[in-house]
Amino acid sequence: MPTLIEIVPAQPSWRTDFETLKIAILRAAPAGSRVHHIGSTAVPGLAAKDIIDIQLTVEKLDSVNDGALATEGFERIRGLADHCPPGLQLDETELKKRFYESRGRPANLHVREGGRFNQRYALLCRDYLRTHPVAAAAYVLIKERLARRAPADEDAYYEIKDPVFDIIMAGASEWAARTAWSEPPAD
Repeated sequence: MPTLIEIVPAQPSWRTDFETLKIAILRAAPAGSRVHHIGSTAVPGLAAKDIIDIQLTVEKLDSVNDGALATEGFERIRGLADHCPPGLQLDETELKKRFYESRGRPANLHVREGGRFNQRYALLCRDYLRTHPVAAAAYVLIKERLARRAPADEDAYYEIKDPVFDIIMAGASEWAARTAWSEPPAD
């Protein structure tokens, strides 16, 4: 039976859940890695799926030890890459990642190389939504309606949600240029 997509109100525990997961991730991470809380659960007050998204930024994907992450409760899911927003021509290296699911508290670990398009994308969109409440509220409304219309169809959910997020990214990119946004240090 497929997992149902459910958007829940923001939970006060999301930040502390991230902090707990971060400790485990850092025990398995290559030296010099950075950990960020990303996705909707990282935006205060934003409704989301009750899954903590975390980005581990590394110098090289090959430096990640799957066994060490497995020991910390993260199982690698092979064959995933980030999508390329429409209208962009990006080399596949800009979209490569490793993806892990937590065997404990529901969480997704996205491992990306520092300086890549996909690594910046996650942080920029998070910070944009944190500072633009109207965009954040509209994004929640879209997610809630998608979850209501296709609660058991993750493919349909992401088929629509990803391009919507690309629209947000366009606004976020303009905002970043105007404000001289730069990648924040690790969370």
